[in-house]
Amino acid sequence: MYKIAERKGGMAMKAETRIFGTIDIEDDKVITMEKGMIGFPDYKHFALIFDKEREEGSRTIMWLQSMDDGDIAFPVITPGLVQEDYKPTVSDEIISPLGELTEENTYMLVTVTVPKDITKLTCNLQAPIVINSDNNKAVQVIVDNNYPIKLPIYDLLRNRKAGE
Repeated sequence: MYKIAERKGGMAMKAETRIFGTIDIEDDKVITMEKGMIGFPDYKHFALIFDKEREEGSRTIMWLQSMDDGDIAFPVITPGLVQEDYKPTVSDEIISPLGELTEENTYMLVTVTVPKDITKLTCNLQAPIVINSDNNKAVQVIVDNNYPIKLPIYDLLRNRKAGE
């Protein structure tokens, strides 16, 4: 569970997390998902955790950390890293609660499954998380396209990293 702490210039949320320990997240960085994640409807507040030192295009796995339960964090990735032509079709009705979406304010993530055998790493292109970066509202959707639920990505990411 998060606690709100006073911070110079605004408020911050302090969360005790299993993976990252105690973290402070500025309130304007908290992503709100009114319906939660698929299968996790009670968790509605998240923070995107990533290596700030890395350029946005070179970041691979990031974490969508629940601010409602410190034990819950989803590994995520931007879908363009694994499928450059990723253009999901989503019903306007489903994404309308996010407000006006433009190419500039729309940010998409997909969840990653990390099994014991890391070479079997996959991501789910069928259920992306769509975020309006202007208001930090998000929704996880099932797309109308026929994208894979378990796209193998280990070799794609390894080859990408080798090319850097």
